[in-house]
Amino acid sequence: MKNKGLVFVISGPSGSGKGTVVDELRKICTDVGVSVSATTRKPREGEVDGVNYHYMTREQFEKLLAEGEILEHTEYNGNYYGTLKREARKIIDSGKDLILEIEVDGGSQVRNLMGDDCVLIMLLAPTAAEQERRLRDRNTDTEEAIAGRLAKAKIEVAMAPQYDYIVLNETGKTLECANDILHIINASHYTVSRMRTVTDHYFD
Repeated sequence: MKNKGLVFVISGPSGSGKGTVVDELRKICTDVGVSVSATTRKPREGEVDGVNYHYMTREQFEKLLAEGEILEHTEYNGNYYGTLKREARKIIDSGKDLILEIEVDGGSQVRNLMGDDCVLIMLLAPTAAEQERRLRDRNTDTEEAIAGRLAKAKIEVAMAPQYDYIVLNETGKTLECANDILHIINASHYTVSRMRTVTDHYFD
């Protein structure tokens, strides 16, 4: 009965552990696709083009944006981040579910385009203090950048009511968190609206 996959947006403030949880989710659920986002920021040490992000110039990104080839995007700290439509389309049309690890404002863009075929999941650290500790332990940002991320987190958490689910990423429990998201993915395929093809033709 499953022809096309669903889109699962996983968002959350910096320090919520999105990348680590999505990596764990991919280990325990191989029947999902993950779209590699595009960005205009410089690669960090150890990051690989086409694996962590599609790195491109601002001019290249804006050209794709003007051509309608970006599913969602945001601008943060002077850099663009976005999802390429061609990558998303390839995964969904194959019948796999698509996992989008994106910013909160990008989630609302995808919901507007995809409607009920999009499920929004917000990932949070257990407390704001734990989120800040994780940011500082990275040793990748200046104090100014950390302050900016913490300020943005307040705005992002305020948008939680727009999401379908909230999942807490407890420290040291990445696998449990990934399993919580997997339960959401599995259950989402059995909502009444998505099973109407069964009920509508049950007695045919």
